[in-house]
Amino acid sequence: MRIEQNKIAFAYFRLSREEAQKSESSSITNQRMIVTKYCEQHGINLVREFVDDGYSGTNFDRPGFQAMLDEIVAGNVAVCITKDLSRLGRNS
Repeated sequence: MRIEQNKIAFAYFRLSREEAQKSESSSITNQRMIVTKYCEQHGINLVREFVDDGYSGTNFDRPGFQAMLDEIVAGNVAVCITKDLSRLGRNS
């Protein structure tokens, strides 16, 4: 299977205050390493990162998430990559 070299994507990282206190979740740095490695292995060019450090995933009223949605709606990118779906939001 041929991999397109022109694939572009955004990355989204989130860590809530509660998760940081419990030390249960991966840090923003760890999330970035995982996503970057994945993109390198699959020929994906990350053109921008959006980060919400210290925000709960129980709602979507987060500045990084909203900025990312605005860029997606504007048609600036079609793909967003995150470590796992819980980084986008919980219970949704």
